Amino acid sequence: MLRSLYEWTMAKAAHRHAEWWLAAFAFVEASFFPIPPHPLLGLMCLAEPKKAIRFAMIATLASVAGGLLGYAIGYGLYETVGTQLLGALGLTESFPKAACYLREFGAEIIMIKGATPIPFKLLTITAGFIEMPLLTFIGASLVSRSISFMIVGVLFRMFGAPIKAFIDKYLGLVTAGFVIAVIGGFIAVTMLGGGGTAEASAKCAAATLESAA
Repeated sequence: MLRSLYEWTMAKAAHRHAEWWLAAFAFVEASFFPIPPHPLLGLMCLAEPKKAIRFAMIATLASVAGGLLGYAIGYGLYETVGTQLLGALGLTESFPKAACYLREFGAEIIMIKGATPIPFKLLTITAGFIEMPLLTFIGASLVSRSISFMIVGVLFRMFGAPIKAFIDKYLGLVTAGFVIAVIGGFIAVTMLGGGGTAEASAKCAAATLESAA
């Protein structure tokens, strides 16, 4: 299923409405879609490098808009929809850690997320759940998504063909690697942030679903 979903996504890169597909994928990925829009963005940048900044901006704005949907799910539909989404995405165990880090470090976690493998959808749902101030969430999301998509645009422009070939061949491993990297991402957040205490880090590493409530 994952392979067919990936191939379907990649087919949209050659579609005449590719920009709309990019916006759609960036929007839904921020709240529930399992395939990130980065490969699609990369192929579009590779095909039309002069439009790389435009494509990255489209992905950024659409992702932030999708993040608001994730925020709404966490804020008002966590028990009915949020738990099901996190379970389907394999992020249930990571949720309490995300809630703890967001409470301890705030917007810094979302901004630094752009340099870590933490799934953005995990943070959007969690931010709504803990009721992070909406304007703070939007501002941090703009920073995070800009970092993430601009980096990918540049990398695919420079090394697009080899990166695509690797993902095509090892999609399952790449996906599993991102899931495993979630925990490492939280560790990276603490190190990159330069803030927080060892106590907070230890507390969040041991967080459970009961403590997230």
